[in-house]
Amino acid sequence: MYTGYNAKIPQDALEIIHCIEQAGYEAYIVGGCVRDLLLHREPNDWDITTSAKPEEIKKIFKRTYDTGIKHGTVTVILNAKHYEVTTYRIEGEYKDFRRPENVSFVEDINLDLSRRDFTMNAIAYHPNRGFVDPYHGQEDI
Repeated sequence: MYTGYNAKIPQDALEIIHCIEQAGYEAYIVGGCVRDLLLHREPNDWDITTSAKPEEIKKIFKRTYDTGIKHGTVTVILNAKHYEVTTYRIEGEYKDFRRPENVSFVEDINLDLSRRDFTMNAIAYHPNRGFVDPYHGQEDI
């Protein structure tokens, strides 16, 4: 059903999603790369969001490094490519207008999508389940 989009997603990103889900968690590609797919553009990078916490991601994959561990982001290295994997989260207050003072990890993809800046960046995509688009970003695109 979603093979047209799956063919455009790097095999490594699909493998990361598969491995996370084999470990019992959810995972989706998210944000700008999903927007770019819908606009038929080549994404610059592939971000993945997940219900797994950073320490769980580090157990699943052999090669990782902390990118923004305070905000739930770990980079997974697979076949010499780097993929940011971030735990579903909601954000606290922004005092510097750039980064939240704190984040809280959540287990619901819809809560994570609710914090994103534009509706077109608040779309997640799963290779088997398709799009999660609670704010109708596809319509805005």
